[in-house]
Amino acid sequence: MENLKNVTPLADFDWNAYESGMAETQASREEVEKQYNETLGRMQENEVVDGKVVAISKREVTVSINSKSDGVIPSSEFRYNPDLKVGDTVEVYIESQEDKKGQLVLSHKKARASKSWDRVNQALENKEIVKGFIKCRTKGGMIVDVFGIEAFLPGSQIDVKPIRDYDIFVGKTMEFQIVKINQEFKNVVVSHKALIEAELEAQKQEIISKLQKGQVLEGVVKNITSYGVFIDLGGVDGLIHITDLSWSRVNDPHEIVELDQKLNVVILDFDEEKKRIALGLKQLTPHPWDALDPDLKVGDKVKGKVVVMTDYGAFIEIADGVEGLIHVSEMSWSQHLRSAKDFLKEGQEVEAVILTLDRTERKMSLGIKQLKEDPWANIEERYPIGSKHTSKVRNFTNFGIFVELEEGVDGLVHISDLSWTKKVKTPSEFTQVGAELEVVVLEIDKENRRLSLGHKQLEENPWDVFETVFTEGSEHEGTIVELMDKGAVVQLEYGVEGFATPKHLVKEDGSHAQQGEKLTFKVLEFNKDSKRIILSHSRTFEDTQREAARQEKKSAKKTTAKKEAAPAIQNQAAGQTLGDLETLAELKAQMEKGE
Repeated sequence: MENLKNVTPLADFDWNAYESGMAETQASREEVEKQYNETLGRMQENEVVDGKVVAISKREVTVSINSKSDGVIPSSEFRYNPDLKVGDTVEVYIESQEDKKGQLVLSHKKARASKSWDRVNQALENKEIVKGFIKCRTKGGMIVDVFGIEAFLPGSQIDVKPIRDYDIFVGKTMEFQIVKINQEFKNVVVSHKALIEAELEAQKQEIISKLQKGQVLEGVVKNITSYGVFIDLGGVDGLIHITDLSWSRVNDPHEIVELDQKLNVVILDFDEEKKRIALGLKQLTPHPWDALDPDLKVGDKVKGKVVVMTDYGAFIEIADGVEGLIHVSEMSWSQHLRSAKDFLKEGQEVEAVILTLDRTERKMSLGIKQLKEDPWANIEERYPIGSKHTSKVRNFTNFGIFVELEEGVDGLVHISDLSWTKKVKTPSEFTQVGAELEVVVLEIDKENRRLSLGHKQLEENPWDVFETVFTEGSEHEGTIVELMDKGAVVQLEYGVEGFATPKHLVKEDGSHAQQGEKLTFKVLEFNKDSKRIILSHSRTFEDTQREAARQEKKSAKKTTAKKEAAPAIQNQAAGQTLGDLETLAELKAQMEKGE
């Protein structure tokens, strides 16, 4: 106890403050209270304030806003900003200053959303670069979180190169440029491609400025289309048209190249303004025509494959990149126009004869009909005049029928050589296309490759017989088979037809003959050369009437002469003597003369 000292307490010590744990001076206490009240006064619920990141974990981000407690925000609200670190200032939305646990409740997402619309409009106006988090795929593109707003990123705006796998972008944070805002529907469209295009544009301009025609560059196959291949030349694209991939015909560019393949190409042409570059691949190899056999000449036979078919001909590839055309007219000796597809088909192996060969123009024409003998070479021996043959009707004209005796040998049967007796008006009424027709060779025109043929000549000319039957003045039964303004066609026996004009169709009672009537006709004219018979029904009774009238008139004249002669004799006899014999003799002579 002896070590204890008597200590006198301070007269002004605040025991109440000591007991409450606050040993500060009155002045410091008042200062702290002031700051605390000001802080609480500034921060209201549902307000956006700035906070400082004080801790970051895998799941949470702790933010201080100088309140009595710190707020904890899920890390997912900061995934758009993977570079977030302790000490960064972030916007937060005060949801509640104190929850049931006494914890300050903050939201970074709501803070961004409350100001997001103003910020995206400002970013569009100022062409700012903004960060966004790609949340997921959607039809035609991706959904991107920008300032808490779900913006649309079209697939074509992800990169300057075509995208093959969209899923690799999901979950990534990238920089974007806002390119379009729909104020009415609150839609935002962003682009990542726009950010790299400006840089690429400068690269393109630099590359194009150094290009020269004929320059060989290395490139990578970027895209393959039906019409060609796009090549990446290191920041600028060029196109190899399908016709410049190979000297041979190419149906599908995939047959020649594949994606991401590296290859050398030659610059054929370029347009600095439109930034179009035409490239070639086949030009790096010698032209196949240069390697063509120098001894090949017109008349030689070659073999090849049909690579292209058209209506007018077929293109035959006789070597890689060397083609010749077989025109349809060189496929058959026949002169009937047909499609080349009737003779050949694509992919078919054929043998042909070289008709023309131009190495300078790199053109060749071929023929396959030349592999067969020309049917007109010995036409006189195979189809001599007067020989009979079976032909096939090909087509009609107004003046006759064209027939085919064999492939390449055609002939014409004139309409006048179809029948001896029947007047054929149109060839189609005599036969039909495709039908067989027996013919006789009348004439050969080798130069024009035509035969004059006849059908009626297969029979004897019946008009030699008709000449003895239908003599002028003879009468025959006939039926009117056709009645026209100019007259009527009359069917006579033996299948012969005659013609009567209207005035010769008047019947005895004065009426006109009608079609289908069977009457007696008199032959007025018979012409063997023109095969014409002129008839008359009227003459059959008119001639009889005229003959009767003539006979009657003749009889009446005789009677009158007798009556006039008798009184004269009597008068003379009374005034003369019976001995006057000379006078009597004269009278007798007069009477006899009168008779």
